Amino acid sequence: MRAVVVRDFGGPEALELVEVERPVAGAGQVRVRVEAAGVNPVDALTRSGELAAAGLMGRREVTGIGWDVAGVVDAVGPGVAQFAPGQRVVGLRDLLDVDLGAYAQFAVLDAQALAPAPAGVDPVHAATLPLNALTAVQALDLLELPEGATVLVTGAAGAVGGFAVQLAALRGLRVVALAAEEDEELVRSFGARWFVPRSAGDVAAAVRELVPGGVGGAVDAARLGVAALGAVRGRGAFAALAGGSEPVGLRGIRVVNVWVGADGPALARLSALAADGRLTLRVAGTLPLREAARAHERLARGGLRGRLVLVP
Repeated sequence: MRAVVVRDFGGPEALELVEVERPVAGAGQVRVRVEAAGVNPVDALTRSGELAAAGLMGRREVTGIGWDVAGVVDAVGPGVAQFAPGQRVVGLRDLLDVDLGAYAQFAVLDAQALAPAPAGVDPVHAATLPLNALTAVQALDLLELPEGATVLVTGAAGAVGGFAVQLAALRGLRVVALAAEEDEELVRSFGARWFVPRSAGDVAAAVRELVPGGVGGAVDAARLGVAALGAVRGRGAFAALAGGSEPVGLRGIRVVNVWVGADGPALARLSALAADGRLTLRVAGTLPLREAARAHERLARGGLRGRLVLVP
């Protein structure tokens, strides 16, 4: 089968399309025939070697790339009863130190990392769900905000930020969305009650003008760090979505890092929301597997609304 791997860390050119043996599903595992694989910033960080340099993964001879999977169950290993061949699924491959990732014709994942694909949704759109929606829901869980509380979402028009706005609104939270001026209508359609343009010189002051005293919590999808911390009230909560972007928890604010992990039951609930049209799945474009490097080049330029998707 064909798969994209990295042998030597570097730029997009480090992505190699190779022929490898089809992986085998072991105990508690499922082999998925990949129909679509999302392209995410973590893929670029893996490819470049930044995650290895940060001690988040070891240096390997061959490193698989890709976290988001949408496809069809091809085979199940011993002990797997909840999935069967032919079933459409989505999943999160959250292991970094592996030879094969989601950028492949077949991928093996633990059964607990999979969920039924959203009914009525094509695989390309379904592939944008796992990593970004799970990151958003796990961030909101860590904030522990009660219904009716206020929450700031930075980068609200991005893949994670958009899901965070929608999921927060579904929880009965009142959302302040920070995004580019041209995205105001979009993030308000996601359920944001208030909008702050990214061009606002003082984010904290702009938010506090809308919510006197500050918001109860923040999901910092744009990695603003301390600039967004000032918008949170004393003893509130702040979720940082990348290691190194977390600010010091001044004023008794509880600062947490979101290290996303596979969660089949949570992904199943998100899949059901997507099937019902309550989560918006956005695709920025599709490319064949052989053009993974081109996808990474486009990702690096920024400005995407939604995710690029590779189609094996």
